[in-house]
Amino acid sequence: MSHPALRARAVSKRFGPVNALSDVDFILEAGEVHALLGVNGAGKSTFIKILSGVYQRDAGSIEVDGQAIDCRNPKDAIRHGIATVQQHPELVGDFTGYENIFLGREAQRPGLLSRIDRAGLARRAASFLARFPVEIDLTRKVAEMSAVEREIVAILQALAGDHIRILILDEPTSTLTEVEKKLLFKLIDTLRAGGIAVLYITHRLEEVLEIADRLSVFRGGKLVATMPVADVKQQNLSLATLMLGQALDNVFPAKRDGAAIGAEVLKVSRLSSAGKFETISFSVNKGEIVGIFGLVGSGVDELAKTLFGANPASSGEMMVSGRSIRPASPKEALQSGIFLVPGDRRVEGLALAENAIFNITLANPDRAAGFAGFLRRRSNRRASTEFATRLALSPPNLSMAVSGFSGGNQQKIVVAKGLFADAEVYIIVEPTVGVDIGARAKLYGLMRELARSAGVIVISSDCDEVHGLADRSFALYKGRQIGVPSAEITRDGLLLAGIMGECRHV
Repeated sequence: MSHPALRARAVSKRFGPVNALSDVDFILEAGEVHALLGVNGAGKSTFIKILSGVYQRDAGSIEVDGQAIDCRNPKDAIRHGIATVQQHPELVGDFTGYENIFLGREAQRPGLLSRIDRAGLARRAASFLARFPVEIDLTRKVAEMSAVEREIVAILQALAGDHIRILILDEPTSTLTEVEKKLLFKLIDTLRAGGIAVLYITHRLEEVLEIADRLSVFRGGKLVATMPVADVKQQNLSLATLMLGQALDNVFPAKRDGAAIGAEVLKVSRLSSAGKFETISFSVNKGEIVGIFGLVGSGVDELAKTLFGANPASSGEMMVSGRSIRPASPKEALQSGIFLVPGDRRVEGLALAENAIFNITLANPDRAAGFAGFLRRRSNRRASTEFATRLALSPPNLSMAVSGFSGGNQQKIVVAKGLFADAEVYIIVEPTVGVDIGARAKLYGLMRELARSAGVIVISSDCDEVHGLADRSFALYKGRQIGVPSAEITRDGLLLAGIMGECRHV
């Protein structure tokens, strides 16, 4: 009798008064790609952390190939054949690809004086890579690799132990372009054909229909549905409705009409940064959202950082509410009324070891502190609580270190930080990376709310997001501005501008 690759029975987990998981029964078959869906805080992250040995279950049992296992730490999980690639893989940037793949198992024979045979490691890595339908140069440093190359190195690192039977992928495409995503999916198809079971966690619902065999939906700490993806397609079911438990009529809020547009708050004229982008010109008015679509490498991230003073401009002009500015640092940009919500929240947006209140109030020291620099603790907590409620932060524990929140909830804290800043211009980069469909709608609504009293710029590699949210939009392609901000450009026209550099209002 054959057993499933993994079986969980009545798995439960509590964090104080919060019931994170309740009696979860789950089966993962060998050689299948199984998607886990759920809004932030639904329980799926807790479940995979139990499987990977980060958390210990309070009740229930877990079996791998019919054998009961007990994972007290990630090393135990790997020993039992379960490997995890986190949303932000912990790779060593100064090491080569092959050095990262065999990190911790470099020596053929263990011992204090064992020497690392780097040439041998490179040959082993090349032989290992040859099993898969991808081609990357593993002799390059990871810091020099593209996002998809780093993801592949992380997967190869996870699979370097030949006994791995179950691979958990947490938001593997969150920073990938469409072309890069297809390369990753080829690798996943090869793993599936080789009998490896893949647990696939994503908030990009269209990917589920493209890559998964089955899906399971978590809601409120419970597993509420499991079904084949083929049935979802045949019955034309809404994944968003399954996740939320109710229909979501419209993700994007209504756009402003012309009468609601106020005075100009930001004007950018022929702004350039040597080697990154050139002659960018646009304006933003109070009451509107201007969208900028661009893929990785198009210059959008560099543009955002130049507007925020973190990247030097080589030429051009900027004006905020009629005042000429040239911010030489983020501090000067903040003083000029510009706030940036960065795309990489973990590295650029948050102090992970500090709590939510500290992070939310960090962007506006004048508001956070009163006479002689003493913190306004009560008012800071009150404001933070208000923002956390509006954003449906889960769990609503403002005293918890930010590192303990899921990726989507970390993103909510960064947005709350922007709300506390009370700026004239908000630049919001990749606003919904790792954020579920329900929270996404709430974030979009808050951006529209921000635009009532400020100018908002949304920069994203998701064309549908830019087109659906922005009142006017344009694209960047290889550092060049394609077209002028327009309300008339169609979704397909914007996509063509961003991926081909062609300006067509189609």
